[in-house]
Amino acid sequence: MKVRTRFSPSPTGYLHVGGLRTALYAYLWAKHNSGKFLLRIEDTDQSRLIEGAKDQLLNILKEFGLAWDEDVIIQSQRNEIYKIHSQKLVEKGLAYFCFCTEERLEDLRN
Repeated sequence: MKVRTRFSPSPTGYLHVGGLRTALYAYLWAKHNSGKFLLRIEDTDQSRLIEGAKDQLLNILKEFGLAWDEDVIIQSQRNEIYKIHSQKLVEKGLAYFCFCTEERLEDLRN
C-alpha cells in the first residue's frame, strides 16, 4: 500500500507556523515512505475567503521546498461530486437536509 498524505489549509487566513509544521510533517512522512504528498485547498466557506491567501500559501510551500505530487485539489471545484454522493445518502435515509434559518444556526453556535 502506498502512503498518501495531504495538507488541507483553508484560505480564510494566512498560513501560520503551525500550519507550515503540519504540512512539513505530512510531506516528510510521505517522502520517508516513498509516497505522495497532496495539497487540497479547503475553500468551501466562500464568505470567509481572504483574497491572496491561497497564492501566499502556495508560494510559502514552494519556498520551503514542500512540493506536492499531484494537481492541487480545490474543494469548491468538486461540488458536483459531493452533490451526487450527498443525494445518494439522502435517498438511502442515511442523511437529511437541514432547513434551519441562519438565525437558528447562530443561536445553536452560541
